[in-house]
Amino acid sequence: MKKSTIAFCMALAACACLAQNAPSPAARPVVPRRPGAPMQRARSGFVPRNGFVRSFGKLADGTEVKIYRLRGMGGLILDVSDYGGRVVRCYAPDKFGNLADVTLGWNTPGEYEKLGFSMGTLIGRYGNRIADGKFTLDGKVCQLPINEDKKTAATQRHCNLHSGPEGWDKKVWKARPIRQGFVQGLELTYVSKDGEMGFPGTVTCKVTYKVLPNNTWTVDYEATTDKTTVINPTHHSYWNLAGEASGNVLKQELQIFADEYTQTTPGLIPTKNAPVKGTGFDFTELRPIGAKADLMKADKSLAPMDNWYDHNFVLRGKPGELKQAVKMRDPASGRTMEIWTTEPCMQMYGAQNMDDTVPAKTPGKHLCQFAGVALETQHYPDSPNRPDFPSTVLKPGETFKSHTEYRFGVDK
Repeated sequence: MKKSTIAFCMALAACACLAQNAPSPAARPVVPRRPGAPMQRARSGFVPRNGFVRSFGKLADGTEVKIYRLRGMGGLILDVSDYGGRVVRCYAPDKFGNLADVTLGWNTPGEYEKLGFSMGTLIGRYGNRIADGKFTLDGKVCQLPINEDKKTAATQRHCNLHSGPEGWDKKVWKARPIRQGFVQGLELTYVSKDGEMGFPGTVTCKVTYKVLPNNTWTVDYEATTDKTTVINPTHHSYWNLAGEASGNVLKQELQIFADEYTQTTPGLIPTKNAPVKGTGFDFTELRPIGAKADLMKADKSLAPMDNWYDHNFVLRGKPGELKQAVKMRDPASGRTMEIWTTEPCMQMYGAQNMDDTVPAKTPGKHLCQFAGVALETQHYPDSPNRPDFPSTVLKPGETFKSHTEYRFGVDK
């Protein structure tokens, strides 16, 4: 046999060996070139070091804010603003690998300033409601702003909601892109001064977002204080797994890992926990969000909430231990999202107050009633006034820590 023939055969054998040991196409990470573009293979697993940073525009006072892109090896993409730590976009693949933006929001900071809904933002220093906007701490009455004050024939709401009109959602956070191997993240820091919105103590809060290769977005909260205070941060994204501006989420499926929910006064202040069994709040099995609409409408006590969801669910498991809170599924696209958390509770808000006057991110489209669902991992509402609820008190020398994961996947 000629030397050239031997060399050729050896080359063929080497190629066959390489092909046999190469990862299958399904195992190779895919990274989209840009939103809306065809999916492509990652080049040698390369991810830009600190993600993509661009201007988001200016607030009404002239402050320029930015958007940071966090890109995961599995295809998940987050666009995060330093204005309120907002998740402006969250692109997740469906069962065919197609990306869609599955969180509600807007295209300019001005819309976030004007339109509200706590859209996609960090909430602090205290998420949810505090009755009459006050509580007693170390013998001193702390008075917060009343920013939910509505009186109708059915109810009178008089409380502090999400810390007041100038909560952490209205602040520009100090942002620092981070990278650990192929994991991209963003560290957000804000110093809340003593007396801000009536809360005692200067609180330094650090929130870290990371996008993991398995299409998981993690949120870690840490906070310290120089005076005894209360703290209950949360995240307020609205989810629509079919894609934003695709219609309502009533046919999308939800499972909540809770056997009890918290009943409220007509003013949405907690009264007591009650079993979900036999009520419209029973999501112990995966079911369409709108499956028990008739049962909700028949419950006259829910009239102040438009006979829909704006309630706290008491999660199974112990506070501080990581546990599953939610599974959400869109049957059409196959997209799924699981939420895992160390928090004891989760607030579900069904976007019943949205309508078709609210613009969407997609040009020419608008949102609608039930356009998404907010699933906020947190402590109980009004905890500072309820010693029977898990404590939200933070003292000097202590560090508040909380961890939540949003795990995106597909059912094929």
